[in-house]
Amino acid sequence: MRALWHRWSRLGPWTRAFVQALLLMVVVHAVVLRWVIVQSTSMFATLVPGDLLLVQRWPVWTGVSRGDVLVFRDPAQDDRAVRRRQLLVKRVVGLPGDTVELRAGLVLVNGRPLPPWPGETRRHLVRIAPGTSLDSIAEAIGLPRAFVSAGERQLELPLNPVLEQRLVRVPGVRGAEPMSLSRRPARHLFPFSPFHPWSSDAYGPLRVPAAGDSVSLDPAQLPLYDRILTRHEGHVLEVGRDGLLLDGRPATKAVIAQDHYFVLGDSRHNSADSRHWGFVPADHLVGRATRVLLSWDAAQHRLRGQRWWRPLGR
Repeated sequence: MRALWHRWSRLGPWTRAFVQALLLMVVVHAVVLRWVIVQSTSMFATLVPGDLLLVQRWPVWTGVSRGDVLVFRDPAQDDRAVRRRQLLVKRVVGLPGDTVELRAGLVLVNGRPLPPWPGETRRHLVRIAPGTSLDSIAEAIGLPRAFVSAGERQLELPLNPVLEQRLVRVPGVRGAEPMSLSRRPARHLFPFSPFHPWSSDAYGPLRVPAAGDSVSLDPAQLPLYDRILTRHEGHVLEVGRDGLLLDGRPATKAVIAQDHYFVLGDSRHNSADSRHWGFVPADHLVGRATRVLLSWDAAQHRLRGQRWWRPLGR
C-alpha cells in the first residue's frame, strides 16, 4: 500500500486529477447514472428514435415500480454474455408475483385494469388521397419518415387521440380508424405452446415468476419456464426413461432463483416485448429511464428542441 501511495504522489497534479475524474465517471456510469439512445418505435409516442434517455442505475438494487420505463439487456440473446446483449427500452407492467393478462387489448394486473399511459398508441388504418406527402404525415405526428410506408391509398400508423387530431389536419388525409384487435392465436408468441393459444390482444393470464417460486414442470407449464431454467439459471433439463430430469434427477417441480418482470411497449402493436420472448430476469436490468435529455432527428439532421429535458411520467 505504501509503494502504491508513493507512486501516486509522484504523479503530476493534472495526471492525478485526470485519473480521479476517470474513476468518478466509471463509478457514476456503473451505479448512479448512464444514458441510452432510443432506436425503435416500440415506445411511440412516449419515446421516438433519436431520444437520448437519462437512466437511473440504483433502481436495479433498490427496486423498480409498475409503470417505470425500464432499460434492460435483451433476454432472447442468450447465445452471448449478458453484458454483450442489446439494450432494450420497455414499460414494466408486471412485477414479480403479479398476474398479467391482456383482454380485448386492455392490460389487467391482478385482475384490475391498468389505465393507458399518456403517450400510449394503438394501430390505426389511415386513408389518404393519391400523392399525399408522407413527409407531412411523419412530421405531423413526430414519427421518423423511415417508419412511414404506405400502400396505394392507406397506411398503418400508431396513433392516440391527440396524434389522430393532428393527422387529420394534414392535406390529403381522409380519415383514421382504429384497426381490429388480434384474436386469433399466434404461434410466434411466448410461450410458443398449444397449451397457451394466445394473441397479442388476448394474452394470458400468466403469473410473473418471483424468486423462490416453485413451478410445475408438467407439459402445460414447462414452456413458461424452460428458458428461465436452462438459459438464465444454468439448469439442465432432459427427458429420462421415467420422466423429466432436472440436473440429472427426476423432477416434477423447480424453484426459480431470481425475480422476473413482464414488460410491454407503449406502441402495443409495434412492439416485440414479453409477449414475444417472455420474462425479463432481474440480472438483466440496467436501470430506469426518467427523462429525455435531448433528441436527434436523423431524417432532418437537426435536434428536436421540443423534446429536451422531457420527463417520463408513469
